[in-house]
Amino acid sequence: MKIAIQAADLDENRIDGTRVYIFNLLKRFGQISSEDEFWIYHKKDFNPSLAVPKLENYHLVQKNSPFLWTQSRFAWEVYQKEIDSLWMPMHDLPLWRRKGMRTVVTIHDLAFKTFPQYFPKKDLVKINSLTNYVIPRADGLIAISEVTKRNILKFYPQIKEKKIKVIHHGFDEGIFQKEISQEKILQVLTEFGLQDCLDKKNNSRFILYVGAIQPRKNLATLLEAFEELRQKESELKLVIAGASAWNYESILQKIENSPFRKDIVVTGTIPFDYLPVFYQKASLFVFPEISPGFGIPLLEAFASGVPVLANDDPVLREVGGEAAEYFSSKDSSELAGKIKSILERKEIAQDMKQKGFLRCQDFSWDECAKKTLAFIKSGS
Repeated sequence: MKIAIQAADLDENRIDGTRVYIFNLLKRFGQISSEDEFWIYHKKDFNPSLAVPKLENYHLVQKNSPFLWTQSRFAWEVYQKEIDSLWMPMHDLPLWRRKGMRTVVTIHDLAFKTFPQYFPKKDLVKINSLTNYVIPRADGLIAISEVTKRNILKFYPQIKEKKIKVIHHGFDEGIFQKEISQEKILQVLTEFGLQDCLDKKNNSRFILYVGAIQPRKNLATLLEAFEELRQKESELKLVIAGASAWNYESILQKIENSPFRKDIVVTGTIPFDYLPVFYQKASLFVFPEISPGFGIPLLEAFASGVPVLANDDPVLREVGGEAAEYFSSKDSSELAGKIKSILERKEIAQDMKQKGFLRCQDFSWDECAKKTLAFIKSGS
């Protein structure tokens, strides 16, 4: 079978959950199904951290065009190859398609419909138009959570439920569960001025957030909770590990205006191998995002052995289960209180760590890849 995949997102500099998802599945598809041919299309050079492996059954096609790449050059390349099945890992689909070609689209979330206030207006128009076209016309839809599936059926009641397959994300065990050398730990922490967070027992004292900087991430609540805590916890620091996305200016300004600015570290884009250091040395991981698509960082934190506090969101409860603690999205005082309780009571933190280790075993990129490829090929 000839399978085409739109992988242009792997060219981008910023690494987010969606790009990690595409990258991890493309690491596995060719090995899972050696008898199939995969035609993988992108526009520019791959981000070195997201480069697709070179396998015998992979055909990497790099073709650019001045504008509307998906609807012009990509659509033409797929059409002329007589592709059997097309997977679009984002909310998009070529208008011009060969008759009889199966099309499968991954729908990550519909937050732009449930919380439109967190999106730039020009992006809202674009993503609504694309999704309104894709959902009724794709042969199959992959929802990355049960919540996403419910929202598809809510906003598109004409869609038959059997058209949607829920397939959860995974996490990279090889990265987040490996032992890290003390030399590597000191190198990374020193680079960001965090070496003083380590005590004589190699324990640390900082709160960690991993993800993009943009309004839906709800970092204002985390910052307010940190400031409340910092008034009594003089050694506590906050690490925001991620790059700026859209409408980030007000968040960065809030950080700059904080009376505890010197204790807030904003890393910007960091290499993959830095993340396990931050996770494993953090005292606590906090994920305040509103209406996330999935929440891969929760699994990474669980695997790294750090307690997790998350926004009380249906998707994050679906991922975190009983392994995480939850707080009301805009209640910074509640968040501060829960952080304080976990930091002060070691038995609570230890229990959360154990539950986290068990919870992350329910998620796997291998299983995600197998189920996704089976659905792309046959709808089963």
